[in-house]
Amino acid sequence: MSNLENKNTDSEGINASHKKETAFANLKYLIVGIFFGIVFVKAEIISWFRIQEMFHLQSFHMYGVIGSAVAVGVISVFLIKKLNIKTLQGEKIEIQPKTFNKGQIYGGLMFGFGWAITGACPGPLFAQIGTGATVIVVTLVSAIAGTWVYGLLKDKLPH
Repeated sequence: MSNLENKNTDSEGINASHKKETAFANLKYLIVGIFFGIVFVKAEIISWFRIQEMFHLQSFHMYGVIGSAVAVGVISVFLIKKLNIKTLQGEKIEIQPKTFNKGQIYGGLMFGFGWAITGACPGPLFAQIGTGATVIVVTLVSAIAGTWVYGLLKDKLPH
């Protein structure tokens, strides 16, 4: 096993699966991604106008979607912990405790400003591009560049 395959901390996280999947087995992720893209389009989650309504406090639509997602996440984590649910590969799911630091506030503000300005959140970028909003490619490239710059500077930033 090479160092990249054996690495199971930092970049991959403690919950990274140890089992390798074939390219065909990864097809399920493409199918789920397409399904979520369709749901995002139909629910108008990727609509620039809906996002602007949210940031101008003119509509409850996006807050309802986000609130529902948070509720589903809270319930899911509770059930995973309570019922000792395992991954599809049978591996134990370990949820690590989180610690707060002020960098999360700065990062959240930067994320929110970027979201408000571009009308795009990282999750639905590909769905927006898929609907023909090709200008979002600029946002995608900027998000990748920002992640790359953070990777270069993260050791120098306050954590």
